[in-house]
Amino acid sequence: MKFKHIILLLSLIILSCNNIENNSQHTEQQEKERIKSSLIDMWDAIEKGDIARYASYIHDDFTQFGEYDTVLRSGKDAEIKGINDWIESSTPIQTEMHEPKVTINGDSAFITYYWSDAGSTNGKPFNTKGKSTRIFVKENGKWLCIHGHYTLLPSSD
Repeated sequence: MKFKHIILLLSLIILSCNNIENNSQHTEQQEKERIKSSLIDMWDAIEKGDIARYASYIHDDFTQFGEYDTVLRSGKDAEIKGINDWIESSTPIQTEMHEPKVTINGDSAFITYYWSDAGSTNGKPFNTKGKSTRIFVKENGKWLCIHGHYTLLPSSD
């Protein structure tokens, strides 16, 4: 009788551990999707000219190495101004993400991906491709972008 109880108890422990592991993996996958969705929503805000929505995803300590930047751009205000200037001189803007990979470590995460975008700036059409890394931090339950690094890929023209 005791042997059956021990087997039953061990079975319950193993099932419980598997459920905890499955829940943990499920939660991590949900967080990865939230990070990816945050970036997609940032792009959607740009496409719709909604600078306030875009700004809601940017951390106060944001930094970036842009495609054409010769120095590190620092601060949320500098990022918002740069994006707003681009929005005002560009139309329509469309950005797509390819092959995203999200890695989470506690309340920090990074996403690497390829991107393609198209539109026009100052009346001149553009169609570019590149690769990027974005770093996010989780504050008050929301993932905020704290750093971006963007590299243009050579044109295939």
